[in-house]
Amino acid sequence: MKRILIGALLALPLALASFPSQASAAKIVVRPVVKPKVVHRPVVRRPVVHRPVVRQRLIPGHWENTRNGRHWVPARYVRY
Repeated sequence: MKRILIGALLALPLALASFPSQASAAKIVVRPVVKPKVVHRPVVRRPVVHRPVVRQRLIPGHWENTRNGRHWVPARYVRY
């Protein structure tokens, strides 16, 4: 018997909350979605300058044997 009473007391607030209530009379303001205007500016293109192609090859660093002993030669680029 106590279980039924406790169950009813617990279910009563939930049952009252589930009843539909009157809608609010406050005005609902709906703002229209305004898309930002995209400003198209003309693209300024620089004139294409044709330059002769300079090809380079990397020569890695290495040791060279000289009369005075071994010396380290750092890496460098050589044009060809």
